[in-house]
Amino acid sequence: MKETLLAFVALALTAGLATAETTVQSCNRTVTFDAPPERAVSNDVNLTEMLLVLGLADRMVGYTGISGWKTLDEEMREGVEQLPELSAKYPSKAVLVGADADFFFAGWNYGMKVGGAVTPETLEPFGIKVYELTESCAHIMDKDKASIEDMYVDLINLGRIFGVEDKAAALVEGYRAELAAVEEGLEPGDRLRVFVYDSGEDKPFTAGLYAMPTALIEAAGGTNIMKDFEKSWGTVTWEAVVERNPEVIVIVNYGNVTAEEKRAFMLSNPAFAELDAVKNDRFVTLEYVEATPGPRNIRAIQKLAEAFRGR
Repeated sequence: MKETLLAFVALALTAGLATAETTVQSCNRTVTFDAPPERAVSNDVNLTEMLLVLGLADRMVGYTGISGWKTLDEEMREGVEQLPELSAKYPSKAVLVGADADFFFAGWNYGMKVGGAVTPETLEPFGIKVYELTESCAHIMDKDKASIEDMYVDLINLGRIFGVEDKAAALVEGYRAELAAVEEGLEPGDRLRVFVYDSGEDKPFTAGLYAMPTALIEAAGGTNIMKDFEKSWGTVTWEAVVERNPEVIVIVNYGNVTAEEKRAFMLSNPAFAELDAVKNDRFVTLEYVEATPGPRNIRAIQKLAEAFRGR
């Protein structure tokens, strides 16, 4: 009788765990998970690395959106060596359904487009839950400017979704401590004027108020000269850059045009000759995976802070 009762209690507890729900906020939606995902797909290098640092490679069936634009560095290649790239660029609905995915970690302009074929709504009928990158929420709703807290929120939410809350909390605690150490070392005084050069020669593609580089630059003691550009990433004019005269230029390195080629373009163009950053040859390179929300953001802030100190 006692053994029967214990077995019943154990069964009841197991059933309770199996039906426990987890709800998280994803942009302007609440998403409920009956159980942790088992067949996840991530889009882009930075989102993929978030899942990897949480130790979730064994819960993934693949990743998308990397080789079409970027390259995996050695640090990430090892983490995904057992996983297929399901799509070189943004995945189609058929790709995700064909992989029997049950979870898609993506963002707006990080694997999904407003009005596109792949959205949380279009994937829902196939049992594929979507969690949206917090930084990207600015594309579909009112949001505060980009913050390093956006990355922390994503890690904590992913920890809850996959049942690895302790791992996520420990990572965030470590990142906060590293960032506090950087902030303690900042020198008082005026903030350096900084321009983020992503790409483009006729017109520059840059980071605005809602893009992560604005938060990284501010945490490192500078100010983004395009912080009044109320976009995430977008195109501005070279005239606006010249008028605001950056003291430092941050180059985002990815794609077919290298950081060195971007730097050479600015150094050789007479239109930029009087920029303080050009006159003093003050360029800093951030890899794409450092400049977008993800685990390497703290490293990026450290790199920027060191560069800014060489006033």
